[in-house]
Parts: sequence; structure tokens; C-alpha cells
Amino acid sequence: MSDEAKKQNYSADSIQALEGMEHVRMRPSMYIGDVGTRGLHHLVYEVVDNSIDEALAGHCDTIKVTINEDNSITTEDNGRGIPVDLHKKEGVSALEVVMTKIGAGGKFDKDSYKVSGGLHGVGVSCVNALSQHLRATVHRDGKIWEQEYERGKPLYPVKQIGETHERGTIVTFKPDPMIFTQTLEYNYDTLASRMRELSYLNKGISIVLTDKRSKNDEGEFEGETFYSEEGLTEFVRYLDATREPLMKDIIAFEGDKNGVPVEVAMAYNTSYAENLHSYVNNINTHEGGTHLTGFRRGLTHTLKKYADESGMLDKLKFEISGDDFREGLTAIVSVKVAEPQFEGQTKTKLGNREVSASVSQAVSEMLTDYLEEHPDDAKIIVQKVILAAQARHAAQKAREMVQRKTVMSIGGLPGKLSDCSEQDPAKCEVFLVEGDSAGGTAKQGRDRAFQAILPLRGKILNVEKAMTHKVFENEEIKNIFTALGVTIGTEDDSKALNLSKLRYHKIVIMCDADIDGSHIATLILTFFFRYMKELIEEGHVYIATPPLYLIKKGNKKQYAWTDKERDVVVESFGGSASIQRYKGLGEMNAEQLWDTTMNPEFRTLRLVQIDNGTEADRIFSMLMGDEVPPRRDFIEKNAVYANIDA
Repeated sequence: MSDEAKKQNYSADSIQALEGMEHVRMRPSMYIGDVGTRGLHHLVYEVVDNSIDEALAGHCDTIKVTINEDNSITTEDNGRGIPVDLHKKEGVSALEVVMTKIGAGGKFDKDSYKVSGGLHGVGVSCVNALSQHLRATVHRDGKIWEQEYERGKPLYPVKQIGETHERGTIVTFKPDPMIFTQTLEYNYDTLASRMRELSYLNKGISIVLTDKRSKNDEGEFEGETFYSEEGLTEFVRYLDATREPLMKDIIAFEGDKNGVPVEVAMAYNTSYAENLHSYVNNINTHEGGTHLTGFRRGLTHTLKKYADESGMLDKLKFEISGDDFREGLTAIVSVKVAEPQFEGQTKTKLGNREVSASVSQAVSEMLTDYLEEHPDDAKIIVQKVILAAQARHAAQKAREMVQRKTVMSIGGLPGKLSDCSEQDPAKCEVFLVEGDSAGGTAKQGRDRAFQAILPLRGKILNVEKAMTHKVFENEEIKNIFTALGVTIGTEDDSKALNLSKLRYHKIVIMCDADIDGSHIATLILTFFFRYMKELIEEGHVYIATPPLYLIKKGNKKQYAWTDKERDVVVESFGGSASIQRYKGLGEMNAEQLWDTTMNPEFRTLRLVQIDNGTEADRIFSMLMGDEVPPRRDFIEKNAVYANIDA
């Protein structure tokens, strides 16, 4: 056949069928979300999920996770061990199938696992594909078996390497630098947050986390053991540790409703924030879903019925809404679903309709029993709901003022806003700058075409400790809403944020690189987290990183962002250089601020992400609450420039 004929003969044979493992390597973000820090840590979660599945099936009670000196990861469990016998269909060991075939794990066998974690069932084979090297060791039936892989490909057939009285699976993997080009370094706190979360969601399991990269004062490796006796009850207590409780007990329920295992724990506190966290098969469902709908329905229906029958609502002149029942509520809903259907933008929204009724029924039973047995607490809760309703009415008026101001023409923008000329929001960015002085410098240094400047006067309101209507009445916060062009509140959901008219797709918090600056940045982040979380979730919020030092020697000059960088630069200059320490943005002239902090070619912006919603909730509550000791401990642990990227 001629070359021309070959070109014309476009048939099924011409289509390149990618093997599963090759596809994972070509499109890793489809499987683990991204190839940055989040995806790197997701590899660990996928392997640990296998061990959690063994625990859920009743075969394992201890899981060990170790960060090795070279940033490789070892996970070990005392489960049954992955089967090693010959897989009839594939003609190789079952271990090799599990490690090299996408979706080949035992979780697809309904007889092995009734429910399982792991979002898309890609599991350990996906981790193998994205690892430079992986070794799987299985202790099973008195023997030790092993196989190693390089970028997902077996280096040799599964072989027996010894005998043992133990059982379980050990996996050691090193992420591939060809895939993870941004960073290969694991963050201990990120892994600790997830392991802690898993221990609360699966009570009775010990999860041991060890970091071999650092030692404590006693010369032992850093690490923690996470174990929960009470599960979600302890989880709520942990999240609310820095909040003032309204009642002594945590209200909790655990049971099977219509074939769906449901676990719920909740408590009211004196704050004004609503903190609902939901899980399906240990997956944090950030976007909610039918289980959360069921929880809200059960809570509202039961509390409303109780409040009506108590006569406490008789003097109220307006209807109570669902939001009022959730103000100051911290709750966790965890369900186990055999075949979860996920939807939503990030595939973290549960779609199974049958789950809604199961959770609603469970919450109704739990609350009815509790309210009958604790009449004093019941009265306190209803009083809190009435106060929330009254505050909501006041907030509605304040919000309407913000709305009216926001929907006005360009002339209605805050007087302090120096806008940009570009009309396409995707190309525009706004800098929220601390103080008029720094704001003036930023205005001079910016590129007027696409950069806008909004100076903020001093420290904005601490929204963690303010009633909602006070938040909307605050001048600086009104200016932020108006400048961004976003509106809050719809008929369907009074807390939904409408981003359709967002005027800037990059919102950059630019504060001084000192303790005061960190505090102001955290206040602004707390406001975004509580009232504009969608902006963070959609990747619109950034933190600018102005330099700490300017080093000069003769005609040479260089900026440094850390003490370590400063020392390296001084040494490269041959020592005895002149060092200028910037205490604030105002100490830089417009050209310096542009060169170091605002110029897209040279600046470093930190994207604010919420990797773990429950941990972010706890940290903001602790940092912005009244309790001083935990705040001091956190700041000391995270140094002066605490990075609350959550």
C-alpha cells in the first residue's frame, strides 16, 4: 500500500489505544486533581484508602504512614494482605493486577467490600503509575511476597522473599519528578490533618504518622498517633475547642437507616458561623449533596416543630428560615454508600437520592430524643434560633444597601478604588492594600491597564466575632463587595455568592511582611473564608509576597524574601554587603514595589487553597477567637510569618 493510501485508510487500527497506566501518566490531573502540592499528597490518601477499606471490612486496626528522609512514603497495615495467587483472567499474580491495572482493586468486588473510600476507584495502581519507584511487600499465609515497579512497570514477577507470622501490606513509593515538577516535598501538617480526620471518621483504628526528616528534643522522629474512641463526637469537640459551647453535650447519632450507615454529631456554640462538614465513604464532600440536604431538612423540621409546640415563637412577627437553625452550629455528617454517584464541579457532591431520606430520618430521631431528654438545652437552642432570625432581618437590610451600591454604575464604585482600564475580568486583578500610604505607592507602581488598587483602612472587622448585620454594615467590607462587583443572597439560598459579575479574576491581598501585616492578611482571609468562600474555591484569591530585604554592594543589588536567601545573597556578593530590612510596603518606592511584588514577570503570588475544609475552619476559629494560648502556640509553631493558606 502506498503512503498516500495509508493516509486515506483511517480505520479503527489507526486509533492509538492507550493502556490505563500510560493514560494516567499522560493525563495525571484527571486522576489526582493536579500535579502540584495537592496531587502529591493525594497519592498518600489513595494508598491509605486501601488500608481503610480493610479496616471497614473488619480486617485491620492499625495503619502506619511514614515520610522517609528522601520524601518517599511508606504505608503499612495489618490487614489480610493483597492476594498474590494467579489471576485467572490476566495470567499474572493478583498483586501485579492490583498494582498495574486501573480500577482492578478488590473494592469492585461487592463480596470483598460493601463500601470503600477513594474517590474514583483508581487506587494504588494510579499511585504506581505516577511513582518513579514503588515496592509492594505482602505478608500473607505465612509468607512474604514482593514486587517492585518503575513508573508503573514491573521490574520482575511477584516473588517470595521470606516467611512470617505477621500479615498485612507494605507499600513504599517515591513520586516521579517527571510528573511532579513543582515540588516533591511532603508537608507533615497536611498529612497529619487528613490522618486525624480519618481517625475520627473511622473510630477504633490507630493511624501512626512518622516523619523521618526531623527529630524532637529526645532524638526521636517527629510523629503522632491518631486514634478516636468516640468518632464524630470527638471530631466536633476538636473543631469547637476554641469556641464557647451553648450546651454541655455533643448531640450524636449512629445507625443504619434504610440500608445506609449514617453517623451524625453536632453542637451549638456562641459564634455566628455555620460549620457543616459532610463525608461519603471518608471523602470530604465540599460541594455537599443529598446527605447534607437530608441533614438540613431533618434539623429544620424537628427544631421548628419543637419551637412551635413550646410556644416560644408566638411573639415573633416574621417567619424563621432554615439558616436561623444553623447559626452557631458545628455539625459533621458521615455516610457510607455502596455505589456513590458523585457530581458537581470537583466531583465532590453526592447525587444518590435515597441517602437524603435516610439522613433526614436519622437526624429527626436523634434530635427528638435529645430535646425531650434535655429541656434546658432545647430552650437555649430555640432562643439562639430566635436571636439569629432577628439578626438576619437586620442583616437583610444591611445587605440590601450593599446590593444597591454594588449594582450601581461605575460611578457607584468606592471612592478609594483606583480602577484599571481593561474591561475583561479574566485579565484584571485588584490589590487589597493595607493603608493609604502603601496604597499610594501601589497606585504609582502598578500597570493601570489591568491592575486596580483598593486601599483598606487599618485592620478590617474580625468577622469571626461579629454578627452578620455588623459585617454588612462595615464600611471596608462594603467597599470590598462593591469593588469586586459580587452580590450575596438569593431567594433560594440567602448565603449564596453570585460571581457572575465579578470584576477581577485575581484578588491579591498585599500586606506588610511583619506580624501586623500577617494579622491583617488573616483578617481579610477570614472574611473571604466565611463570606466569599466560592472566590477561594474557584482560585481567585492570592497573597502577594513582598521581599524582606534589599542587599546592595557597589553596583550590584538583589532582593531576598527569607533570612536564608539573604545570607546566600550576601555570601554571593563576597560578604560585607549593605542590607536594608523592609518593615512595610510604604518603605519601598513605586519602582521597587512593581519590580518585586506586582510585576507578573518576576513576582511570586501564593494561591490561597482550602485543602482541608475542617482544618481551615478550626484554624480560622482559633486564630480569630478569644482563646490566646492556642493562637500563640500556632504562631510560634509556624514562625512569625504564619502562612494560613489552609
